[in-house]
Amino acid sequence: MTTGFLPQLDNRRLVRMVEISRILNSETHLDQLLSTIIKEAAELTAAEAASIFLLDPRTRQLLFTASSNPIPANMANIPVSLDNSIAGAIVKANRPMYIQDVSNDPRWNKNIDQAIDFQTKSILGVPMRNGNKEPVGVLEAINKQDAPHFSREDFETLTVLADIAGVAVEKARLIEELEKANNELAELDELKTNFIAIASHELRTPLSVILGYVSFLRDEAGPEMAAQMDSVLGAAVHLRTLIQDMLNLRYVDAGEAAVNRERVDFVEIVREMKAQVDETAVAKQQTINVKLPNTPVPVMIDRGMIEVVLGNLLDNAVKFTPQGGSILIAVQPQSSEVWFRIQDTGVGIPENQINRIFRRFYQVESALRRSYEGMGLGLAIAKELVELNDGRIWAESVEGLGSEFFVALPRVNV
Repeated sequence: MTTGFLPQLDNRRLVRMVEISRILNSETHLDQLLSTIIKEAAELTAAEAASIFLLDPRTRQLLFTASSNPIPANMANIPVSLDNSIAGAIVKANRPMYIQDVSNDPRWNKNIDQAIDFQTKSILGVPMRNGNKEPVGVLEAINKQDAPHFSREDFETLTVLADIAGVAVEKARLIEELEKANNELAELDELKTNFIAIASHELRTPLSVILGYVSFLRDEAGPEMAAQMDSVLGAAVHLRTLIQDMLNLRYVDAGEAAVNRERVDFVEIVREMKAQVDETAVAKQQTINVKLPNTPVPVMIDRGMIEVVLGNLLDNAVKFTPQGGSILIAVQPQSSEVWFRIQDTGVGIPENQINRIFRRFYQVESALRRSYEGMGLGLAIAKELVELNDGRIWAESVEGLGSEFFVALPRVNV
């Protein structure tokens, strides 16, 4: 027997359905969701058992997914024909069906009963539908226990439960797909990060040899050859900067969890930075002056991150300062902070762009005509790393007269 109707529930069952809806919509794991649906379906209709068939959205096949009786491993998610099964007929008709005696229905598959050691006598089946009223599966109540037949109330109850369950199943599937996609993206991101780290490390070693050898040859060469060596040196330094930018992005993308603060002397960090000779500054015959306090200035920072910041600011100053120009580096203790200043005699920054230079990939000049190579990452990385260390960074500049960058970091009370 088949039938169609508009569900009408009494107050007691309506209250129960509201509670079930809350439970199902708060559950995001599909297996637990199906278990709850089966339990409620059997209890509310006083059925001996309940089962669920879900429609595979890719193959459009029904899969025997869950049962109140234990399912053998070889029966889990077994395909069920849409054309020659009771569940398939319910999906195709998209309405409830009541089979009072399955033994007289040629669509009944005895194999499932034999596999789960169960005897099915009658089936009340209803489609589980999503928000668009499209079937996503079938919910079945099997064998009425306290009466000869399932009642109209059982029809109504199971129909409402199936509609609630259908929306919840669709949501749970979407969440599982999203979690799977996020996990795949995380794996790809980790692979990308590892590739960049390995490739950058492998490139830095031969690049260091090239830089050292070219610097040596330049010192030994005559004026004409020295100019050619300067071109090679400039290209090698540019490549080193690109590699360093890629490595530095790891700090930023790792976020707050990667910050490893320690108490260090900020003056010593700057002194060590100055001790490392910059090949480009040497080649451009630039003068680097340093003004440091005579006493230590303790700060609580991630040393590696701040060294990246200072290195990026120095690279930036060297790049934009012309041949024979000068760069001033200073450390100035304030009342509760320490300021790092780096001033150059370069091209300067237009006033209307000074607040944009800390954006990722931002270039002051048009990408088609810019004179200075780079990815536009150095200052963006510096800003994000400074902020991860509870500091501030800003710039002051007059176009054509050079720029000055400031980094403010909290001091540690002595």
